[in-house]
Amino acid sequence: MQHDWRIEAREYERHDSRRGRRHAFETLDPARTALAVIDMVPFFVEANPYTAGIVPNITRLAGSLRGAGGTVAWVVPSTAAPSPARVEFLGSEIAERYRVSGGGGAPRDRLWHELTPHRSDLVVEKRAASPFFVGASPLHEMLQSRAIDTIIVVGTVANVCCESTVRDAAGLGYRTIMVADANSAMRDEDLNATLHTVYRSFGDVRPTAELVDLIER
Repeated sequence: MQHDWRIEAREYERHDSRRGRRHAFETLDPARTALAVIDMVPFFVEANPYTAGIVPNITRLAGSLRGAGGTVAWVVPSTAAPSPARVEFLGSEIAERYRVSGGGGAPRDRLWHELTPHRSDLVVEKRAASPFFVGASPLHEMLQSRAIDTIIVVGTVANVCCESTVRDAAGLGYRTIMVADANSAMRDEDLNATLHTVYRSFGDVRPTAELVDLIER
């Protein structure tokens, strides 16, 4: 199942008039680029046919970037106990459901079965919506050690953890790109609201085919 994603023409026109081009980042250096794959674990994939639908595009992007010398980073939810504020916000039953959403065992073993990390890939747990939030994961430091300057964000849920990842990565100074047809939400409206916000204020938005072209160009 695929989302009917879109960016409104007025938003393309807005950036055309401001910077003279539709897309912020027209080239990328694969060696300095990381694909951040957010929360692609059974808990989320099984709950949403849109999420199952983005698996082939994530696989394609990971293979393309890895083959060009880039970094693939798989990010899974932590199983750490939620904060008291989180329990108060969600209620104890739902807070516990999300606490175990990442599954058991080693982080590499928690991913959806159709997604296989390679030995060279990074796999991290995050203790917040975004792996770039202060103290949430070691991902920023790991990417800095590889001189990464560009983050491509894919995964789920688009308007929660994926959007949070884009916002925090942009705040840290990364060139950020959200892949329109490799992020999933519960509804088209939710995804498109996030794509609008990201494209307008935080980073670029492109489909998989265009990203693969940039990587392999």
